[in-house]
Amino acid sequence: MDPIIFSFNIGSLEFAFRWYGLMIAVGVMLSTWIAEKEIVRRGGKAEWVWDALLWALPAAVIGARFWYVVNDILGGGRIFIDQPARIWRISEGGLHIFGSFVFGLIAVYLYARRNRADILLLLDAIAPSLLIGQAIGRLGNFINQELYGPPTDLPWGIAIDAPHRMPPWNDLTLYPEATTRFHPTFAYEMLWNLLSAGLILWLTRKFKDKFKPGAAFASWMLLAGAGRVFIEAFRPDQPRIPGTDFSWSRLIYLLLAIAGLVWLLVRNEVIKVSFLSPGPEKYKLPKKRRKKY
Repeated sequence: MDPIIFSFNIGSLEFAFRWYGLMIAVGVMLSTWIAEKEIVRRGGKAEWVWDALLWALPAAVIGARFWYVVNDILGGGRIFIDQPARIWRISEGGLHIFGSFVFGLIAVYLYARRNRADILLLLDAIAPSLLIGQAIGRLGNFINQELYGPPTDLPWGIAIDAPHRMPPWNDLTLYPEATTRFHPTFAYEMLWNLLSAGLILWLTRKFKDKFKPGAAFASWMLLAGAGRVFIEAFRPDQPRIPGTDFSWSRLIYLLLAIAGLVWLLVRNEVIKVSFLSPGPEKYKLPKKRRKKY
């Protein structure tokens, strides 16, 4: 499947509309709509989500590129050091979802502070939507034939065309194009994210009283982190920590999962940590205006 939907030229410049970009756009809009429903269900304002999106979206793109570049350099890559101008060439590919999470969430926090919105309410509302949006975006990876794992004999292995293969699997003598199949790593993450989002949505309804402010977002940290720690084992494209077979991304997501677990335990007062507070029992909801008669 051609990753480009259509393209056109304006003078010497070529503009291309890609399936990957379309999947990301669909994921952003659907996940924001879900977050809107979640925040209204908790008593918040729907416009908080859409207004926060205007802050988070550009920050997420910048963060995704920033972490991709940093991750490459930490893994021993030299391309962005030797050719720093390529940092800005996003059209060549190179966005990392973790950077988009960090920068996007920082933007949401700044928005909440500026507009006096409850940050925990916003975070809990967007927790499942982050997973759903990311899952939809992974369809673009399938079209681009990227984010696949090593060869496999499993029945759900997928074919990867020679131009999209990484060494040593681009050696068609050892790995014939007609018979070699690869782990669909993007699909593993997609399925995990959808299951995790469904679990958070179900738990926050089934056990509404037990999911105190911040618990849903802590659950996202735990589930997103744990899933990625496992999936990273099938990601040979990720830069490794020098001298190890452990990727930087895997380390970051392991820390994310641990932080989410600790937050959940503290939040529910299962454990006590001297420098961490369990947090508020209720959200800070906007005051309702009295109707004038």
